[in-house]
Amino acid sequence: MLRIQDVLDRLTAAQPTVDGLVCGKPETQVRGIAVTFMATQSAIEQAASLGANLLISHEGVFYSHRPDGNKLLEEDPVARHKLQRLKELDLAIYRYHDGIHRETPDGITAGLIEELGWQDAVGEYRPASAVLDLPAATLKDLVSLLKRKLNLPFIRFTGNPDMGCRKVGVLVGYRGGGELAIPLLGEVDLIIAGEGPEWEAPEYVRDAVYQGREKAMIFLGHGPSEAPGMRRLAGKLRMAFPTLPVHVIENETLFQWR
Repeated sequence: MLRIQDVLDRLTAAQPTVDGLVCGKPETQVRGIAVTFMATQSAIEQAASLGANLLISHEGVFYSHRPDGNKLLEEDPVARHKLQRLKELDLAIYRYHDGIHRETPDGITAGLIEELGWQDAVGEYRPASAVLDLPAATLKDLVSLLKRKLNLPFIRFTGNPDMGCRKVGVLVGYRGGGELAIPLLGEVDLIIAGEGPEWEAPEYVRDAVYQGREKAMIFLGHGPSEAPGMRRLAGKLRMAFPTLPVHVIENETLFQWR
């Protein structure tokens, strides 16, 4: 019998961590696994409909990075309904955030780079970033490539669309803030990030461009930058448990636009 704990033992442990079972019991037999970036209400229902009883989510279930199962949020009607459905569906959720980020290389960063087909361009993996040497391309061409490869309806960027980009830094998730991004911009032409405060690194790029410097920044969005890493995890789980169904649940686009 394959238990939930047997699956969790295959994942990278991290201490201290926000990772852990949000609901469910370690000794429960696993019938199927679903992997997603965010355990939304829709993702939960899809996992159950696929016959999975273990959902591995990168981000927190109850709208907060720390901790899952926040007692105040349990009193909120939206969070309370979500928790009730989890109980009704008998669905276990494991939050897997810190462990995958602390793999070598970072499993989420590696997933994005591999999905873009840029593995051979990696000059260096760092704990929170990667530096790539790409064939020369304009910023607008890279934006088009990212939209196509990641199936994104839109991408936000700042910088001259016609500037040439060769040295590129990658900062997935919420690593696009000034503390990480601005020093990295001293080494690269372009940063591709998930998200970050708009008044920090993007404003730095705006001033740099005004001064005549060729710098640029792309924001993919938090989920689009990290979902490839979870798809990569699903592939690893299929190899580790070949007789067990492992599903990937894609989150729908969060924002609308006009």
